Amino acid sequence: MAKLVECIPNFSEGRDESVINGLVETAKSVSGVTLLDYSSDASHNRSVFTLVGDVEGIQEAAFNLVKFASEHIDMTKHKGEHPRMGATDVVPFVPIKDMTIEECVEISKKVAKRINDELHIPIFLYEASAVSSDRVNLARVRKGQFEGMPEKLLQEEWAPDFGERKIHPTAGITAVGARMPLVAFNVNLDTSDITIANKIAKIVRASGGGFKYCKGIGVMLEDRNIAQVSMNMVNFEGTPLYRVFETIRFEAQRYGVNIIGSEVIGLTPAKALIDTAEYYLKIEEFDYAKQVLENHLLN
Repeated sequence: MAKLVECIPNFSEGRDESVINGLVETAKSVSGVTLLDYSSDASHNRSVFTLVGDVEGIQEAAFNLVKFASEHIDMTKHKGEHPRMGATDVVPFVPIKDMTIEECVEISKKVAKRINDELHIPIFLYEASAVSSDRVNLARVRKGQFEGMPEKLLQEEWAPDFGERKIHPTAGITAVGARMPLVAFNVNLDTSDITIANKIAKIVRASGGGFKYCKGIGVMLEDRNIAQVSMNMVNFEGTPLYRVFETIRFEAQRYGVNIIGSEVIGLTPAKALIDTAEYYLKIEEFDYAKQVLENHLLN
């Protein structure tokens, strides 16, 4: 079998069905690539796609999606709860089968260069592809968002890795990189007070002194009138989901607030959920490799 790469592009559109459907058709149009999943959120005004394919196909699909987004998403009109800086906000490549993170870094650089050469969208390289430690963390790269990016690009240390020191007028700027699998994990609270979600997010995220492999922000879900702690768990084994979930539950109780549900956005490694089930069921001496039926069927 060919080497397999996963790509999880995030687009700044979660409301316009015609644009979302166009992205879906674009994703499905490349030979050697499969669209595994996509989800859209109106409050975030954002869509997350998950594709897997061979090395050549995944590069073509990623570029085609960025091109479509640049032609149909106007960032000057974009409003949403999730931080964003471009029509295609971020394009991560993840090694899946017979691939190394170093190979994904090379893929990310090729795609980044092509995006800038052909679409004139400036690119920041992030995570494993970052050229400096200041650009590893996506939140730091994206700080200022679309509206503040023109001024940010003029700062000495924030020249794009590809492109000039000016954003694309409607498509903004895009982050492209390589990383290991993460879990996009959100916890919903029974309150409409966004300040509570912000306070809890600060406690659990690494940059606030919380969990090493957790990134988090508070988000307001306008359609449900509830606040959410929205997180990226960048190493679910180093910081498991249940540990963060229980900390959020504990901190929310200070404000008389309860958790009403949680959600996983896009795809997740099975082990992240199995580890959580093992914790809550108090299963003793559980062996994930040997005791999960599907592991035997897939081998």
